[in-house]
Amino acid sequence: MKKVVTFGEIMLRLAPPLYTRFLQTDEYTALYGGGEANVAVSLANYGYNTAFVSKLPNHEIGQAGVNALSRYGVSTQHIARGGERVGIYYLEKGASQRPSKVIYDRAYSSISQARREDFDWNAILDGADFFHFTGITPALKNELPQICEDALKVCKEKGIIVSCDLNYRKNLWSKAEAGETMAKLMPYVNICIANEEDAADVFGIHASNTDVTTGTINHDGYIDVAKQLVDRFGFDKVAITLRESISASDNNWAAMLYDGQSGDVVFSKKYPVRIVDRVGGGDSFGAGLIYATLQDMSLQDTIEFAVAASCLKHTIEGDFNLVTVDEVKKLAQGDGSGRVQR
Repeated sequence: MKKVVTFGEIMLRLAPPLYTRFLQTDEYTALYGGGEANVAVSLANYGYNTAFVSKLPNHEIGQAGVNALSRYGVSTQHIARGGERVGIYYLEKGASQRPSKVIYDRAYSSISQARREDFDWNAILDGADFFHFTGITPALKNELPQICEDALKVCKEKGIIVSCDLNYRKNLWSKAEAGETMAKLMPYVNICIANEEDAADVFGIHASNTDVTTGTINHDGYIDVAKQLVDRFGFDKVAITLRESISASDNNWAAMLYDGQSGDVVFSKKYPVRIVDRVGGGDSFGAGLIYATLQDMSLQDTIEFAVAASCLKHTIEGDFNLVTVDEVKKLAQGDGSGRVQR
């Protein structure tokens, strides 16, 4: 069985019920989620031996985060314990022309206070086939950029495939800070994952004739973005999700995959998505990409699987993508009717 290790922050998600606003509600639903944790849960659902690495406080709220992963079969044995708090994010779900809103309360969370000695990467990565992290993790600063580099150096020594979702978050660091730090980590990365804006925000590489606000997507512009990323960092593959935002409730969803060695590029089919919960959509795409890569799927089948997995995530409440390989393949193969399964 393939082994995948992910590294990052798991957060407590507090959200008003249904589509009520922060100023309306007197109750919040509590769930757990976070970029790399979401990827780990997806891959565990797909049958892989999956481990999530982080740091959480040694109290009941921290343990609840551990339990949220364990229930889906994710290994939590390498989660360091210590610090005082779990990071929190508040989610107000948008609808129609009213956008969703996220408020973060993650300063001084346990993972942001982690130290290099908290993680024995030689032991953690023993027998691993794949390692995944996002740009959010080094953006938490302190020792985390170096901790990420420590892990990546061990991956290089052990021949472990590495993927990184750039995941730029402007409230965590500036574009200049992101570009400088991520540029140091990218030489260790085999597969780069980005959305419509990440390459521009982090590395100043823009897609021509594209406007993400209006949902205008230019395929040739993103092919050029992928080529520039490969030329600069030597990635084996670059995957870019292509979201056409019609409203908070309706998006068109697709992606492209560029092979840095052959120069081949493929685009997925486009899905019209009625959104139930879009948080974790990019993470479910990354997990689908990792699964398909480890299954040695063709370039086209890889992007179709990843996009179908993410399309399904948009229909599921919470951060985690609770779908099976068969469900993803069925959609990827063209069955998007939504008919009742008996």
